[in-house]
Amino acid sequence: MDTGDSGFMLICAALVMIMTPGLAFFYGGLERRKNVLNTMMQSFFVMGICSVMWVIVGYSLSFSGDHSGLIGTLHNFCLYGMEGGTSAYASTIPPFTFVAFQMMFALITPALITGSVAGRMNFKALFFFIVFWSLLIYYPLAHMVWGHDGLLGSVIGALDFAGGDVVHISSGVSGLVLSIMIGKRQGYSQLSYHTHNIPFVLLGAALLWFGWYGFNAGSALSAGTLAAHAFITTNTAAASAMAAWMAIDCIIQNKPTVVGASTGAVLGLVAITPGAGFVPVWSSVIIGLVVSPLAYFMITTVKKYFGYDDALDAFGCHGIGGIWGGIATGLFTQQSINPAARWDGLVFSGNFHLMSAQLIAIGLTIVIAAAGTFIIAKVISLFVPLRVGIEEEKRGLDMAQHGESAYPSFNGLD
Repeated sequence: MDTGDSGFMLICAALVMIMTPGLAFFYGGLERRKNVLNTMMQSFFVMGICSVMWVIVGYSLSFSGDHSGLIGTLHNFCLYGMEGGTSAYASTIPPFTFVAFQMMFALITPALITGSVAGRMNFKALFFFIVFWSLLIYYPLAHMVWGHDGLLGSVIGALDFAGGDVVHISSGVSGLVLSIMIGKRQGYSQLSYHTHNIPFVLLGAALLWFGWYGFNAGSALSAGTLAAHAFITTNTAAASAMAAWMAIDCIIQNKPTVVGASTGAVLGLVAITPGAGFVPVWSSVIIGLVVSPLAYFMITTVKKYFGYDDALDAFGCHGIGGIWGGIATGLFTQQSINPAARWDGLVFSGNFHLMSAQLIAIGLTIVIAAAGTFIIAKVISLFVPLRVGIEEEKRGLDMAQHGESAYPSFNGLD
């Protein structure tokens, strides 16, 4: 065991942990004043329930044993038998260090989904949805991509350095499906929904950016050259995407916006996630510059055309950003950067071996997330309404669902 690597990984785990409260501020600032507490709570409560689930069954089903490359076993139920020694996934750190690091991914991923259904989902239904979504979608995907003998990673050879498939595509697609099933917010086509607290959005984006260094650099699983490489590609893609969104704002609105800059930075972080430890630094500039116009088009044009209400654009940012990131990994990967890759990307090899694996993994992730979300939501709806009542929605979910108000002295319209 290497104490330096272990210390580095524990710090990275703490960095990833702060991303979920950061997401709460990011989403909370984007939502309406009367729903800010509910929106933030939808991210915050996940830290409780998903931490407990991870210790009891989540880690074991994701990283212990194998069933046909689809799911793990219960050999490490309640982390049984994991004291001492080193992790099977990183020979220089203790098992619990790897458990802690991966647990933070299992927290933020389902929290990302909540942005799509902000302002109208019944909190009780969301609670049960997150529980079953983690069991039936996240843990299998984590095993298929990162687990020993996993179908997508070990068998097909797809690459996902820190969660393009497992985290972003899965949550973005699930959010889209769930938002369509629940339906649009009241007055969606007639009312203008204003961002209620832009400083919250900026704070949330800053915390996400800060935590993302642990998210991506920590996925190297040691404090070495690969971690430093992932750190630089992560920051470069975020900066490039932010600059690209600001340019779009200047072209469309004649001025850069704080919300746009914050959104662009997060988009760059999403897009570089699958390839951070596989692609050269110069390509992270391209990855960041391309993702912002892609997402901008999805959010402003495609969403409007189809009329779905992805309230805080979880799919437009995380789904689209994750898909582009997975494709970009297929384009720009170099084995000389990370020998874990079986093939060089299309740009360097001229063949489609890696790109084919990437597209298969992206497609399977979309199918698993979409079908799984539909089934889970349908079953839950038989017992608990997915959506709050009309009067509750008009009143605001802070008071209706939690009996609290973020701004008790405010008496104006919202």
